[in-house]
Parts: sequence; C-alpha cells; structure tokens
Amino acid sequence: MIAPMPAPNNLRFLVTLALFAALAVFAWKSGRRVYEEGPDLEAFERDGAVVLRWAHGVDAPMAERFEKAFARWKNQTDRFIIELDSPGGALIEGRLVIEEIEKIKRTHRVVAYVGPGAACLSMCVPIYLAGDERIAAKDAVFMFHEPSAYDLLTDRKVKKPGFEQRMTSEKFFERYFVNSKMDPQWRETLRADWKGRDLWFTGEELVEQKSGVVELVD
Repeated sequence: MIAPMPAPNNLRFLVTLALFAALAVFAWKSGRRVYEEGPDLEAFERDGAVVLRWAHGVDAPMAERFEKAFARWKNQTDRFIIELDSPGGALIEGRLVIEEIEKIKRTHRVVAYVGPGAACLSMCVPIYLAGDERIAAKDAVFMFHEPSAYDLLTDRKVKKPGFEQRMTSEKFFERYFVNSKMDPQWRETLRADWKGRDLWFTGEELVEQKSGVVELVD
C-alpha cells in the first residue's frame, strides 16, 4: 500500500521545521568556528603590568578572549593595560567586553591605551572609556558616531525609522557616555554634534579640549 502524501499545510510545516533545524546546525558550527579560529588577544608582561593587546574589530570572540586572559594573568599582576587598535564593531560584543573589564576592575587597576598610529573607533570608544586610567598617543585616532543596525544574515547596514534610530542612539549615549568620565560640557557638545555624522579626534585634541575621554598623552 502506498502511504498517503502529507497535507499541504503539514508539508509546509515540515519544510519550515527542517529549514530551522538546518539554520540551527549552521549557526552552532559557525559559532564554534569563531571561537576556535577567531583572532587572538596578545598578552605579555611589561614593567610589572600585563598588557592585553586587541588589534581587531569588536566582534566575537573578543569578550571570551579577555575573560580567559584575565583568568590566566590575574594572579601575576595588580595592573592590566588594555591596548586597543580597533575599527569598532558589534554593540553586543562590546557590552560583553566592558562587563569583563568591570569584573577585573574589582580587584585590579585597568589602564586603557591607544598607541601611536592606532585607532579606536565607534564601539571601541566605550571599551576605552571603561579604563580606570585612559592614555593615548598624540596621533592616536578616535571616532564617535551614532550606533548602526546590521542585518544578521546579510551583514548589511539597515536603515531604521527616524524615531527608532533616535531611541537607539539615546540609549547608547546614556549607557556609555553619560555614566562615563567624560567632561559633562564636552559630552553635551558631542550629543548635539554627532547626529548623522562621524566625529574624528586625535588623542592630543581630546586632551586639549579637556574632554575627559583621554586623560594623558604620551
């Protein structure tokens, strides 16, 4: 006897279920590959401190790399120097990195540093601001702009409705800048100026403007 064909609705359900299962397997394999093959964090000792150098985008596995490095080195120093050279990246990953920095600050001193010719752009800036001390080279470059949304499948920038973009920008600003060590007057100038624009500063300019972002240039 030939088995009856599934009803159209049941067939569509089975196809959808199979598609989601395939996507789940793909996501799991891709996620595992990121942690196995993704960029590494450089870690080395210098003048009694441990330098953790990240010269990549703010993307997975950045937070995981910092977590493991903190665990590896925390009993060998009382001071970490987080050296950044990054074009920025994912908001979620940046938040996770900041959480790792906040954990280590409970027991250690954390210095954030951007060196000569290096850049700290976009989501890198809130990570830099998490340092107890913030030092940069005179020619180090910093860039501030409103957060952007990206399609998870195509990785293309998504244009949000105006009210939604304003809400996202305001939440970002409140979370990372209002509660930072930025000078309040400089911060409010930034709030007015960054709408729809990329704002670029050198480490020297940020010190000269008394922004509170960079405390000292070397």
